[in-house]
Amino acid sequence: MTATKLRVAIIHDLLVSYGGSEQVLLDLHQMFPDAPIYTTVFDPSRLPARFANLDVRSSFLQHIPSISRNYGAIVPLMPRAFKRFDLRGYDLVLSSAHAFAKAVIAPPDALHVCYCYTPLRYAWSHQEEYLAGMPMRPLGRMVLARLRKWDYAASRRVNRFIAISENVRDRIAKYYGRESDVVYPAVNLSRFHTTSGRDRIDDSFLVVSRLFSYKRVDAAVEACTRLGLPLKVIGRGPELARLRGIAGPTVRFLGEADDQTLESEYRGCRALLFTSDEDFGLVPLEAMASGRPVLALNRGGARETVVAGVTGRFYEDTGVEALIDALKTFRPDDFDPLACRLRAEEFSIERFRCGIETVIERELGRDL
Repeated sequence: MTATKLRVAIIHDLLVSYGGSEQVLLDLHQMFPDAPIYTTVFDPSRLPARFANLDVRSSFLQHIPSISRNYGAIVPLMPRAFKRFDLRGYDLVLSSAHAFAKAVIAPPDALHVCYCYTPLRYAWSHQEEYLAGMPMRPLGRMVLARLRKWDYAASRRVNRFIAISENVRDRIAKYYGRESDVVYPAVNLSRFHTTSGRDRIDDSFLVVSRLFSYKRVDAAVEACTRLGLPLKVIGRGPELARLRGIAGPTVRFLGEADDQTLESEYRGCRALLFTSDEDFGLVPLEAMASGRPVLALNRGGARETVVAGVTGRFYEDTGVEALIDALKTFRPDDFDPLACRLRAEEFSIERFRCGIETVIERELGRDL
């Protein structure tokens, strides 16, 4: 049986905001347009309009009163929610997971492939960062130890992992003891277009990010404030009030942006500042697809997309001083918009689909 003839179920952790994993989910669904999407909670009001027409099947958690005001409260119940989905009749279970979606119980004769954004970040690779914000760290360590035990057990239900990056493949090997294939996500090249340097809309640097503390957007805000450099910040999150408090007059917060505004801001910016240690990170590729270079923290997935000296530069430390030093010598106009675009074109939707199909069809030929 080929991948195109399978009865497929797609599993996704949570559908209450739009980011890189939700973009990948749409790409997976385009590969299997008849596949229903199983998730814990679905809030179409907080997602692009195209989600409203999908066959999304949410769990019992959808019906908890006032859940939209505190999605974090349902985390302890999410493993149970995924276990309760009835997936009988499917040939392929394709989980799109950074947390609990891989916990689904696939039929005994079905293939379960997990497209993994990362092993559970706050239980494994980034636990110290999460513990730093907890008032009762000993209790937090106990909770995370239990989560690691559960997460490892859930990983055994997967027949084959596909990692979002080499960075994540290393984590899957380290924490789960499993091999995986790397299939990079696709950047939507048709959405983004280049503009020559002399025709740029403005001279601002740009940050595009969810505003959480681990994203380190505060480094960009403080650096541009101290240097008097214009900066635009696109995104929302719990850090917004604090970031506004440290921002000077050269920093503007644009909130969430629709597709047209986002594309315009990418194309018109001086360069993208990428301050986060990401599992992969589509944002640098979107900037490069728009012909703009990237000044990135030398951590995580950015190492696999930004080509130093060709499509941008790296700075070495998470502190603001390192970014300030880098900005003082960073000259965005030294980078060729065409070179940036050509690099982004290596991450095409065709390459993504081919990679996913190759793994699935190879695994179908093996005994499960």
